Amino acid sequence: MESFGDAGYILNVFLLIIGGALVFWMAAGFAMLESGLVRSKNVTVILTKNVGIMALGTVAYFLIGYGIMFGGGTFDGTLELIGKILTGSGVATGSEGEGYGLHTWFFFQVMFAATAASIVSGTMAERVKLIPFFIFTAIIAAVIYPIVGLWTWGGTFLGAGEEGSWIVGVFGNTFSDFAGSTIVHSTGGWAALAGALLLGARIGKYTPEGKVRPIPGSSMPLATLGVFCLWLGWFGFNGASGAALAAKGDADLLALVCGSTHLGASAGAVAAALLSKIIYRKIDLTFVLNGALAGLVAVTAGPDIALWVGALEGAIGGVLVVLAVPLFDKLKIDDPVGALSVHLVAGIWGTLAVGIFNAEVSLLGQLFGVVVIGAFVFVVSGIVWYILKLTTGIRVSQKEEHEGTDLSETGLEAYPEFLKNAK
Repeated sequence: MESFGDAGYILNVFLLIIGGALVFWMAAGFAMLESGLVRSKNVTVILTKNVGIMALGTVAYFLIGYGIMFGGGTFDGTLELIGKILTGSGVATGSEGEGYGLHTWFFFQVMFAATAASIVSGTMAERVKLIPFFIFTAIIAAVIYPIVGLWTWGGTFLGAGEEGSWIVGVFGNTFSDFAGSTIVHSTGGWAALAGALLLGARIGKYTPEGKVRPIPGSSMPLATLGVFCLWLGWFGFNGASGAALAAKGDADLLALVCGSTHLGASAGAVAAALLSKIIYRKIDLTFVLNGALAGLVAVTAGPDIALWVGALEGAIGGVLVVLAVPLFDKLKIDDPVGALSVHLVAGIWGTLAVGIFNAEVSLLGQLFGVVVIGAFVFVVSGIVWYILKLTTGIRVSQKEEHEGTDLSETGLEAYPEFLKNAK
C-alpha cells in the first residue's frame, strides 16, 4: 500500500466501489428489460429470478467462486484467499489487482459473476422452473464463471500467469478481454444456449410448418427503461475495469473507456435501427434496444483502444443483432429477449475485434480463447442442465405455461387487476 500512497489507494478503492455499485444497478436493468419483453403472466417470475440471481450468485461466489478465480486454482490458494478476505488482511496485488484491499476487489468482482448468471434468465424465460434455475445460478457463479475467470483475469492458462506463458509463445500475447465480452457475456450466452436447447421453445412460438409466431412482450416502456439502466451501469462495468485512478494516465484511460462505451452503444442502436428499417420497412424498437446492448457488449473487450474503434465495434454489434435474431428463430432456438444475439454473438465479435484493431493482440489468440471458453462453458452447462432435467425437471407443464409461470411458480401475479379484466 505504501508504494501507492494513501491518496492513490483511496482513489483506486473509490473507483472500484462506485464502479461495482453501477454494475449492481445493471440488475435493475436486466429485471426491467426482461419484464418488458415477456408476457404479463410471467413478469413476477422474471423479477424473482433477478433478485435471486443477485442474492444467490453473491453468496455462491463469496463461498466458492472468488477463491477459485483468484486463488490460483489450487485448494491451498483458495483457502488462503478466503482467509484473507474474511479477515480483510493484505492488499490486492498481481493477478488479484493492485493498489486496493481484497474487500474492494471482491465487491467489484462479485458483480461480474452475478451479471454472467443474469444473461441466462432472459433466454429461458416463460417456461423454466424456478428451483432448477436457481440451482444452475449457484453453479455458474460458484464454479463455471470462476474457472473462466481463473484462466483469464486470474492469470493462468489464457492469462498472464506463469502457467499461461506458452500462450505468449504461440500467439505472441495472452488472451485480451478488457472487461469481459467473452469472459462475462459470452460465458452467460453459452450457458443460456445449452439450457435453451434442452428446454425447448415456448408453446406456439413455431408453427408446424416452421414459421415464427411473434409473441409480443408486456411493456415496451419497461424494456426501454431497462436498457437505459443497463447503459448507465456499463460505465461502471467497463470504466472501473481499468482498476486504477491513482495517476493522470489512469484518469485519461477512464475517460477513453467511458467515451468508447457510450459511442459503442449509440452506434449499435443507430445501426440496428437503420438495418431494421431497410429489411422490415419499419424501425423495430426491440432491435434498437438490443442494438444498443449489443454495441455495449461488443465494445466491452476493447474500450481502451480508440473512440472510433468503439463506435465501429458497436455499429457492427448492432448489425449482428438484427441478423442473428431471425437466424436463431430459423434454428428454432427460442430466445424471448434476444440475449443470445446480444451477449453471445456480439460478445464473440467484440473479443475478435480486439485482435483486428489492436496491433499488439493476435487475432488467432483471441479466436483460441473464444473457442476454449465457449467449448468449456457450453459442455459443462449442458451437463448441468441435463442432470437437472433428469432429476428436478427444468420445464413447467403445458398447463402452467399456458396459465403463466407467475401463478404456478410464485402464486403472485405482477398485474392482477389487468389480468383479471383481460380474462
